[in-house]
Amino acid sequence: MAPDTSKLDPVVLELGHLFTDAGYELSLVGGPVRDLFLGRTSPDLDFTTNATPDQILSVARKWSDSHWEMGRDFGTIGFRKRKRSGEVLLIEVTTYRAEAYDPESRKPAVAFGASLEADLARRDFTINAMALRLPSLELVDPHGGAADLAAGILRTPGTPEQSFSDDPLRMMRAARFASQLGLEVHPEVHRAMVGMAGRIGIISAERVRDELVKLVCGAHPRAGVDILVETGLAELVLPEVPALKLETDEHHRHKDVYQHSLQVLEQAAALETGPEGPVPGPDFVLRFAALMHDVGKPKTRRFEPGGAVSFRHHDLAGAKLTAKRMKALRFDNDSIRAVCRLVELHMRFYGYGDTGWTDSAVRRYVTDAGPVLERLHRLTRSDVTTRNQRKADRLSFAYDDLEQRIAVLAEREELDSIRPDLDGGAIMALLGLKPGPVVGRAYKFLLEQRMENGPQSAQAAEAALHAWWAEQPESRAAEPEPHDR
Repeated sequence: MAPDTSKLDPVVLELGHLFTDAGYELSLVGGPVRDLFLGRTSPDLDFTTNATPDQILSVARKWSDSHWEMGRDFGTIGFRKRKRSGEVLLIEVTTYRAEAYDPESRKPAVAFGASLEADLARRDFTINAMALRLPSLELVDPHGGAADLAAGILRTPGTPEQSFSDDPLRMMRAARFASQLGLEVHPEVHRAMVGMAGRIGIISAERVRDELVKLVCGAHPRAGVDILVETGLAELVLPEVPALKLETDEHHRHKDVYQHSLQVLEQAAALETGPEGPVPGPDFVLRFAALMHDVGKPKTRRFEPGGAVSFRHHDLAGAKLTAKRMKALRFDNDSIRAVCRLVELHMRFYGYGDTGWTDSAVRRYVTDAGPVLERLHRLTRSDVTTRNQRKADRLSFAYDDLEQRIAVLAEREELDSIRPDLDGGAIMALLGLKPGPVVGRAYKFLLEQRMENGPQSAQAAEAALHAWWAEQPESRAAEPEPHDR
């Protein structure tokens, strides 16, 4: 197995000549080298050198279009280089280094190294501990990374205990690489992860979050989540997921919620679309909602008379738990809102095939979903994991019917932007009101009318508004006393 250097961008060799002509070493290192073995190119390029940060700047500042020095304390200088095609390459050049964590600190203590081999020895995994010397393109692989990549095995250059002590986030990266690349974690690495899982507590929530996003968006997210759970890492970073492993009751009155959730995750990912579709994959919001959609079940499980098991309102409980976890992991508000709305609504469809919905119910379904409607379609379909083909077909046909009704109503009524038939200005003008809570109540009433009855004429909406207003205490309070008439 050899790297496909034909895929190297000419800029790589150009920069290599620039450094060697100045008397320094330069090597392409890490992920970009690994990806050459996999027949693909990396959008970002990482280099390592014996030059100091000041020397790196002196060599490449004028060659690049711009640079940044935010990583200078860690030996890293970043550059932007625009190619003739107009594409912009992001390049980071880092001085050879050794890096270790203080057992009680979240911040790495950095010491610059003296050789490429020493630099590779401190990297996370053997598949990332390979380098190409530039401009000669000599492969440097002292730890057998190419062989491990070919065998599909994830190992560390030194002992896994030392690697994870240096940077505990590497334990999450192991699960992430299992998800992204389909690699098997070496038994020694797995054992070390189990023994050292508690060390993840010194890592910032933001770094944990970023690794989790990459894991969930990988090609094999189920494998990555399984590793987090098996090693105990999930108990610390995503405890709601291992909690889905409900203790098995002797009569097997409910399915394995954990395995069900992983299957829903896989099925949701399979329903993502291409770049031009409504849900381009990989879509973190859809996938994470699929993983978390049943996290409210452990809290709401009840054994009913007669042997049944219920999980009443687990959708609402799950949305609250998901919001709490995502806030702890420092997710942005838009992502939290979207994921939690999906978790909250994932049960709404059930019963549609049995009872049928009015047009009003369909409108509410669309309005409540809002911008996550297309994701909700996919989550709801993915939530069917029954082996009973007749039941699965019945649910699928029912959802086909619902989507068709949504399409028909959307074409007729512009469902994606449902508004009352009268706006706030018209309400105030008709009722002689000033801005305030009463206008908001009137607006809400008209929105309910719109939901129930569909679009109405302005005349019908005005009549409904006046009838509503006649029943309001503020209307009666505004009437003049008899002696004033």
